[in-house]
Amino acid sequence: MAENTFDVIVIGAGPGGYVAAIRAAQLGLKTAVAERNELGGICLNWGCIPTKALLKSAQALHYAQHGAEFGFAAESVTADLGQMVTRSRNVSAQMNAGIAYLFKKNNITVLKGSAEVLAGKRVSVEGEDGTKEYYKADHIILATGARPVSLPFAPVDGNRIISYYQALVPDSLPASLAIIGSGAIGSEFAFFYRSLGVDVTIIEFQDRVLPLEDDDVSAQVSRSFRKMGIKVMVSSQVKAVDTSGELCRLTVETRKGEETLEAEKVLSAVGVRPNTEFLGLEELGVQMERGKVVVDKYYRTNVEGVYAIGDIIPTPALAHVASAEGICCVEAIAGLNPEPVDYGNIPACTYISPEVASVGMTERKVKELGIPYKVGKFPFTASGKATAAGERDGFIKIISREDNDEILGAHFCGANVSEMIGGMVVARRLKARAADVMHSVFPHPSMSEAIMEAAAAIHGEAIHI
Repeated sequence: MAENTFDVIVIGAGPGGYVAAIRAAQLGLKTAVAERNELGGICLNWGCIPTKALLKSAQALHYAQHGAEFGFAAESVTADLGQMVTRSRNVSAQMNAGIAYLFKKNNITVLKGSAEVLAGKRVSVEGEDGTKEYYKADHIILATGARPVSLPFAPVDGNRIISYYQALVPDSLPASLAIIGSGAIGSEFAFFYRSLGVDVTIIEFQDRVLPLEDDDVSAQVSRSFRKMGIKVMVSSQVKAVDTSGELCRLTVETRKGEETLEAEKVLSAVGVRPNTEFLGLEELGVQMERGKVVVDKYYRTNVEGVYAIGDIIPTPALAHVASAEGICCVEAIAGLNPEPVDYGNIPACTYISPEVASVGMTERKVKELGIPYKVGKFPFTASGKATAAGERDGFIKIISREDNDEILGAHFCGANVSEMIGGMVVARRLKARAADVMHSVFPHPSMSEAIMEAAAAIHGEAIHI
């Protein structure tokens, strides 16, 4: 095989791309990855990982400031924003180095630069100096991810109107922050900045915060936000943002009419746009639909030898989804006949306090589909472990079919629930019934036993405190 020829070239080294590359190398395929920025993509460098580091700092600050509740004194505890940001960047750097190590261990070649797919299963990679190198591969996997959406009436300038890039590395704290959008990104930054004393307002177009979650979860998060002092505006649409004055001036259409509010900075958290430009897809004839690449169940496009995974295809824009797609795609390339990704059983988590974690259908969706169902719910106020930990906000909710008791959805809101939802993903994969969970023995005392109690509540048999 020629030096510039590979079995697989992956374009993009985010959680879809780097996982696909490593799996391909494990399967004996000569593999290269083209990446113009840092290994790990947005998730590792500007998303999932650094935000969790900041949120952990905020949580530690909260515990220190409320030490008296736990029996110790901590006087004059204040936030060191610079150190929080430095720690967050160091965490990303550590993980970035880990990916570089795995690439080296698996003999994966890194092609540094901007890639374009050419006819004849070729890829060009342009370096920072403008020179181009050309490569050939039987299989080319597109995993280029997405970038923040910039609203036409509120274009991100990186100063007054910011995206998550700037929100992750602030030089100083604004006195006030208006956040447009209450999905995971908007909610997590609302929690972080409010934890550090910033006056935060969330503006959400839908009728509830975290609009993709179950209604009961959204209601709990809204209560928790308001208890923190976050102003929540739902069923509200930002119509204009004026940055000409000392403060940003937002015109917001609400159910009660037009309102005006002011904030030092505005965070645009309304979603992401797939990175499909400049890849040569149009010239290649790759089929697109609404800005995303069309693929089959093994992520093959309509062009032979070209595949796509992650945020550039019409599936949930989540890091773990991209990783699962990458593995499935590569295993199909290697002839292993993998099981397709089950998009009905994908967990979602939001790392605020209390945390949110869910899998399967919401109660609203079950009703829309007309499926007869039962609900079991157990509040953490009735949990001994939650009470001892000072984490009584939230609940566990499980939805099952009325006819056969199969679990349709699980919706958790509480401390560390992102660490608990995996069990429900496995349960749903195995077609478990609520009774199966109810009759499983959970450790006591634990936060997780609330899962057993919620399943028991479906059958009217919840017991523990």
